[in-house]
Amino acid sequence: MEELKDVGILAMGIYFPPTCVQQSNDRRKRCRPSGLGQDCMSFCSEVEDVISMSLTVTASLLQKYKVDPELIGLLEVGSETVIDKSKSIKTWLMQIFEESGNTDIEGVDSSNACYGGTAALLNCVNWVESKSWDGRYGLVVCTDNAVYAEGPARPRPDLASEYPVVDGKLSQTCCLMALDSCYRQFCAKYEKLVGEQFSLSDADYCVFHSPYNKACLCKRVSLNFFFNDSMRNCSSVDNDAKEKLLPFANLTSEESYQSRDLEKTSQQVAKHLYDLKVQLSTLLPKQIGNMYTASLYAALASVIYNKHNSLASQRIIMFSYGSGLTSTLFSLRLHEGQHPFSLANIAFVLDVRAKLESRHASTGIAKN
Repeated sequence: MEELKDVGILAMGIYFPPTCVQQSNDRRKRCRPSGLGQDCMSFCSEVEDVISMSLTVTASLLQKYKVDPELIGLLEVGSETVIDKSKSIKTWLMQIFEESGNTDIEGVDSSNACYGGTAALLNCVNWVESKSWDGRYGLVVCTDNAVYAEGPARPRPDLASEYPVVDGKLSQTCCLMALDSCYRQFCAKYEKLVGEQFSLSDADYCVFHSPYNKACLCKRVSLNFFFNDSMRNCSSVDNDAKEKLLPFANLTSEESYQSRDLEKTSQQVAKHLYDLKVQLSTLLPKQIGNMYTASLYAALASVIYNKHNSLASQRIIMFSYGSGLTSTLFSLRLHEGQHPFSLANIAFVLDVRAKLESRHASTGIAKN
């Protein structure tokens, strides 16, 4: 079969629980979005879990885009929330394809912290690009119920706990370190292939993994792009900004991640870039909270929903990160597409605003 180029995403769907806690109403530590930049935080009811959410969104995706289940040849799942430890989420999803008699579907679950969704997507892309592709569609499901143990996050691994434990400061440093490494390599590969220097100005939008939407993390990640461009003397960075960032040129990477002065200066000279290229992607993360493997793609859905009428031919930079320093920086080039796989129909199917407005807002979770 002829080798394909420009393999990418044709359709998107999203499901999140119809229940949430508003930041202003949540007054207890167990589910507190305050301080994390959240407007709301979604939570599963007692009748929902990652399997039910996966079944719902997969069935909805096939129905709304009118895709026959027989046309699915690969099903990849990204998740780190294990409910049934004896079998994969993909196995549960196969019941959707039973009626059509389609059991010839490759794929497994990918579990690697929040990066599992991107691993599943890249597996799907590689399958379509390979000689193994049989002409059918690949389908990727990213699903998690982000739960934590009670009390504050702890600074070291606890192998006896089934919940993730986090050193927040170290995690943020690791994320920035991974971003720097990915961005440098991305720029080098771009310049080798295209013959031109790459900078933030070449991206229309930037979408980042956002475990929480606290402004300092989202902005710090995007500002690191700008600082890197300045240190590489990119022509897209004006001389005034370069001059203000010059005093930080000799900082080591570790020092740059901890420097409050660098952060403040970067915000001063590059705030307009955050507002222009990143802010739109925060719609769903602000309203839902941590989604683990789905985090990056909910942010992408936010951009498509907000700007579908003007995205054709534009470039979106995607940065995916998972605990353990697993990360990938890649870009998407948007095309208008034909119905039902048009940008306008993707935004229509996502129906983000209506789904958000139809949620039931809890008055808070009380705990003695």
